[in-house]
Amino acid sequence: MKILLTGGSGRLGSELRALLPDLAAPSSAELDLTQAPSVLDVIGRERPDVIVHAAAYTNVGGAERERTRCWAVNVEGTRHIAQAANAIGAKLVHISTDYVFDGQSGDYRETDIPGPVVNYYALTKLVAEEAARAAAQHLILRTSFRPREFAYPVAFSDVFTGQDYVDIIAPDIALAVKHALDIQDEVLHIATERKSVYELAKRRKPDVREGTRAEAGVTLPGDVSLNTERWRALKAGFRNAGAATASTTVPR
Repeated sequence: MKILLTGGSGRLGSELRALLPDLAAPSSAELDLTQAPSVLDVIGRERPDVIVHAAAYTNVGGAERERTRCWAVNVEGTRHIAQAANAIGAKLVHISTDYVFDGQSGDYRETDIPGPVVNYYALTKLVAEEAARAAAQHLILRTSFRPREFAYPVAFSDVFTGQDYVDIIAPDIALAVKHALDIQDEVLHIATERKSVYELAKRRKPDVREGTRAEAGVTLPGDVSLNTERWRALKAGFRNAGAATASTTVPR
C-alpha cells in the first residue's frame, strides 16, 4: 500500500513520517493545496493508494484575522485533495477536529450532528469535512493534539477535551492509516479520556497557571471531548488479528 501525506512538516505530519517511514510526503512547495493543478499533478504522479490529508491552517486565533487564507487552505485545499483522490481511485483519510462540535455536551459520538460552530477555524474544518466526503472512498478522523510540550504559560480549567500530546495521539492515527483500506467507517474519533486543558497541561508543565476561556481572546467551546468506543473496538480487533497472525507463523 502506497501512502501520500500532506502536511508532512507539521506537528502531526512529523510524527507520522517517523512512524510510517515509507510514505511519500511532498513539501508545500511541491504540492500547493490552494492550486488544483499542483495537487492533481503531484498526486497523479505519485498515484498513492491512500492520501492522508493532515495539512491545515490550525491557528484558531489567527483564523479570525486571516479568514481568506484559512478558507483557502482548509476548505479549498481539501476540495482539491478529494478531486485528486477520485481521479486516481485513492482513499482519502482526512484529519479533522473536535472543534466541529459546539461544546455544549461533550462525549460526542461519530453519529452526533456537528455544529453550530463557535469560531471561524471550526467553520472551515466543518466545511472541509463535507469537502472530504466528495471523495468516493474517505475516512474522516476527528482528533485533537498538542505539541510534545505544553507551549503556553496559562491553561484553561473550564475547557474540556479528549485532546492529548501529539506523541500519544500519533501512533493511533498511524494505526488507522495502516488499516485505512480495511476500515469501513466514514468517521472515527481518535482521542484519549475527557479532561480539562489545565489537567492536560500539568502533566508536562507542572508550573502552568490555571486560567479560564474568558482569557482566550477568541470564542472556545466548553466541552468537545470525543467518545472513542468505536475506535477502541477497532484497535482491539487489529491487535487480536496481529497476535493471531504471529501465533500461526512457523519459525525457520
